This record gives sequence, structure tokens and C-alpha cells, in this order.
Amino acid sequence: MVKRFLPRYVYRMGRNGYLYYRHDGVSHRMPDDPASAEFAQEYARLRSGRALPTSKRTVKKLIASYLSSPKWEGLSHNTQKSYRQSFRYLEEKIGPYDPARIKPHHVYDMRDSMTDKPTTAKRRVGALSVLMQHAIKLGWIERNPVHPRFEHLKTKKPPRQPWPLELIQAARDTADPDTLLIFEMLLGTGQRISDVLAMQWGHIEDGGIWVTQSKTKARLFVPFTDRLRDMLDATQRRGLYIITLPDGRPMKYNSAYNRMMELRKAIGAEAYDNHALRHSAASEIASLPGMTDEHVKALTGHTSAGMVRLYSGPAGQKARAKEAQKARK
Repeated sequence: MVKRFLPRYVYRMGRNGYLYYRHDGVSHRMPDDPASAEFAQEYARLRSGRALPTSKRTVKKLIASYLSSPKWEGLSHNTQKSYRQSFRYLEEKIGPYDPARIKPHHVYDMRDSMTDKPTTAKRRVGALSVLMQHAIKLGWIERNPVHPRFEHLKTKKPPRQPWPLELIQAARDTADPDTLLIFEMLLGTGQRISDVLAMQWGHIEDGGIWVTQSKTKARLFVPFTDRLRDMLDATQRRGLYIITLPDGRPMKYNSAYNRMMELRKAIGAEAYDNHALRHSAASEIASLPGMTDEHVKALTGHTSAGMVRLYSGPAGQKARAKEAQKARK
């Protein structure tokens, strides 16, 4: 935020240096030329206390409508949690505004105000886009200001990589029994940690387990690897769920996360998170002879080839390249 030779409450904001009138926690876009008659007229209007004309349709009301919609009810717990965090931000920043007044350049301004947090910016822009799609359904607006080709900030975080084999072995050598069960369930099934924690003994059938993914709602049958099957055969059943606390209660996400984080720190695997074990499973399958994207999809539940390639990574490319070169002989 830069303020140089501008009237009171007026600032240049964002990468593009647009002018905004900021007062009482509200920002209002101003004409670009502070010496123009249009700027003077708008500034006088805002200073007179007529900055926020009352609208029957506001972002705050749009959020409330979306939270009571069937679409919201169909989202997974983790997706709802993520959206709520973004909605709180949007309600604080633009809650009183009419959604119809939000233009693409406003969205880019919001993005540019978070250049140091590209992942957060992408998450908040995505949440705004979801709200705007809901506004279209309500007939409040005709077009979503977050267009399909919206240019998100580039993240500095390196892409997620599968666990190296030496760290997988280190985890197996180091983990206590309860943490090792979490680790092997993540790696052996290739599912998200929320889905692994929801798995029950009664879901096991014919050498595998039935999974209804919390994110996609897809129902999958996931066969066990030999290692995982042997481990489950030797695991004491302490309750309805496979992964539990010592007293048999189902283990919650935070407890499982903390256990895995302690393990990762102990073996120097901080750069490889729980979700990377899902990449490891996909990568292992893609590297095996005769395996295709369809085989990876069958395990992970992905429906797009692009996501399969993202998860299978270099191992899948390597296997396909070998097969291609073999065909040339």
C-alpha cells in the first residue's frame, strides 16, 4: 500500500497501483487520475458519507444463501472448512458490496494484495468464484468475474513428490505400531488421510476394502497389498474403526497428523507430507509393467488423465518411455 501526495484516506494498492478510498474498514475503487474532475466528484461523494449505498444484494447475503444451499450440504467436511476460512475473509473485506459490482479487475486487485501468499490467494479467489456461480443461479449476476482463464499467482512451493524408497523404509523401521498402521494404510490404499481414518473393519471384503471418498463421493473397492493385508491380519481390533486411539475411539485428523509429523521429523522426511504417500502409491503402480492411467485411476479415484499424470509423476513417464522405446526395436 503506497500513499504519496494523495487526499486523506486515498491509497495506491496492489501491483497495478490502483487508487482506493479506504475508511472504516471499507475499500472503494477510485478513478485512476487524482487530478481529474471525476476523481474530485467521487472523493467528495465518499467524504460526505454516501460511500456505501444500501443494497438488497450483498456478498454477505450471498455467502449466507450458499451456506444454506444443497450444493453446500454435498461438500466434504474438509472442503467446507477451507471455504469457511475464505468466506470469513471475503465477508470482512467486501461483505457490504453488491456482487454485481465486482469486476475482474477487482479480483485481480485482491489477488495482488496477497503476492506473498499465492496459495492463500488462489484459495480465496476460488471461493469467490464458487460464490459468484451461486449468484448466477440466483439471478443476481449474469457473468462470473472470475473467468475460467484467470491467472493465478505462481507458487514458490515445489511440486509434491512421492516418498523416496529409503524414507519409506526408515518410516517402517522407526514408527511405533499405531503410527505405522496409519503410514501403511496411507501408502497401501493410496487414499487421502480423511478417507483412511474413516475406514472400518466392516468395510473389508474379498481381500480389500470399500471406500466412499469424502471429497469426490466416489465409491471404490481398494484391494490390499500383501504387506497391508498381513499387517491388518495381525492388528488387534479395538473398535469399529481400523485406526483408533488406545481406548478404541476413532482417531481424529489432528491426532493422526501429529503422529505422522513426529515420524517425519524423526526420519528427516519433513519435505514429504501425508498426501505424498498417495503420490507414492500412484507412482509405484505407474512404474509397473503393463500398468496404464486407467489402473492408477481405479485406485486413486481420479477421473482426469491430467491428475493421474500429476500423481504418477516421473515414474509413469519413465514406464511409458521404456514401452515406447521397446516398440522401436
